[in-house]
Amino acid sequence: MLLELRVKDLGVIDELSLTLGDGMWAVTGETGAGKTLIVEAVNLLLGGRADPRLVRPTASEAVIEGRFALGPDGQNEIVLRRVVPASGRTRAYIDGGLATTGELAAAGAELVEVHGQHAHHRLARAGAQRAALDDFGGIDTEELRRLRTEERSLLESLDALGGDDRGRARELDLLRFQIAEIEGAALDDPDEEERLIREEEVLADAVAHREAAGSALAAIRDDEGALARLAEAIGQLRDRTPFNEVVSRLRGLLDELDDAASDLRSQGEAIEPDPDRLAAVGSRRQVLRDLRRKYGVDLVAVIAELEELRERALELESWETRAGALEADLRAVRAAEEIEADRVGRLRREAASPLAAAVSARLGALGLPNARFEVEVGGRDGAEVVYQFSANRGAPPQELQRVASGGELARCMLALRLALREDGSSRRTGVGPASTQIFDEVDAGIGGAAATAVGRALAGLAETGGQVLVVTHLAQVAAWANGHVSVTKLHAEDQTVSSARVLGTADRVVELARMLSGSPDSERARAHAAELLAEARGS
Repeated sequence: MLLELRVKDLGVIDELSLTLGDGMWAVTGETGAGKTLIVEAVNLLLGGRADPRLVRPTASEAVIEGRFALGPDGQNEIVLRRVVPASGRTRAYIDGGLATTGELAAAGAELVEVHGQHAHHRLARAGAQRAALDDFGGIDTEELRRLRTEERSLLESLDALGGDDRGRARELDLLRFQIAEIEGAALDDPDEEERLIREEEVLADAVAHREAAGSALAAIRDDEGALARLAEAIGQLRDRTPFNEVVSRLRGLLDELDDAASDLRSQGEAIEPDPDRLAAVGSRRQVLRDLRRKYGVDLVAVIAELEELRERALELESWETRAGALEADLRAVRAAEEIEADRVGRLRREAASPLAAAVSARLGALGLPNARFEVEVGGRDGAEVVYQFSANRGAPPQELQRVASGGELARCMLALRLALREDGSSRRTGVGPASTQIFDEVDAGIGGAAATAVGRALAGLAETGGQVLVVTHLAQVAAWANGHVSVTKLHAEDQTVSSARVLGTADRVVELARMLSGSPDSERARAHAAELLAEARGS
């Protein structure tokens, strides 16, 4: 439900702010005052095409903002905002965050339905027309959707098994080669490559390593080496009390150096030049590099890839068994889908005539006595639903969207909504209209009893707990509204400015009198206006 609408610098609107509630709301005003701009503002919030020429000449951009209540209890809210610059790309916002126009349209689609010339007709789309027919007929299509989803899943599973016999054979040959290549490498240690790198570094410089160890050992243990010199230093300080602590530390160093020399000797002697082993290590490392290049960034990934290859090979090797089971399931699902599609199609064709009759009957009361409304249903499952319309006797019905004027289209949508509401369809299936319905031009070309009928119908539609906004020039329609917005045009200096305000009861009488006679001061017109309001309230 639209709670608040703010418009700035759009056409003749300088700045406008409206706070609305539920029920029926009439938007009235003199021709050219800017009533239709309010509808255009809502269309822009719904992602409609923006025309930079709509920006007020004295402004750099137009800004439209709408605050909506969400859900049946209205506890949550959403704010949509659209900025239309005089030049450049438009900007869209949802709850203060940047959004695309498509995202804005998607958010608004479930909030508002606009009926009128060049408006967003949700029910004019084929899918929505089909949904409305299902609504009216109480047709449950959940099982058909489930079966078709299952059919797609089975087809995808069959495709994943592999295509033709030759294709499967080629894939299986490749898989077996890859598996043999990895298995032949006998990968049982994910850290093998790091260990080989260290071993190769030792073997590659074995001679130099041994020579370095020998030289270092000589420097430590020769007669003039580090051990002898350190022992001599300790001897010089022996029994010299002031140096007892230092001597103790030197003796520790002597023992540690002797241990290090022993380790150095053992390690040096362990290093043996081994060209064969060096070549073997290099060859093994090349094997591992090739595997990583083909199958993974490291040996852990290569081992994981081996498991996946084995699983895929097993799938292909057992293809006939699995494919047979899948194909049997597919045949069963398709048989069930055909039966269900026939059932849904039959129900849709059965519901088409009653829906058409219900809408046609209501169109007669809405000022279209010669109108014909038909529902064409095609396809085995009845999915091809097209609403057809003719306003004049003798004229063949054609596609609604192509032949209906803005006013006729709005009244068709009103009649359809009334048919769904009175049939209880929306309550039965949970697929109802958007919480806000806006009708523009719904009263075009009518008056008298037909206008009263339209007003009564709009008020009845609003009684379902939603919100109905109607842009009207007829007092007989506006009188049925729970709330009334008056749009007026003022001339200041060289500018024309429109403003809007919500009217109280006394002001409504004055506005309805103006609409009836052109003169808000006419006592007769005021009396008639008060009578219209009383009639609407007493109904």
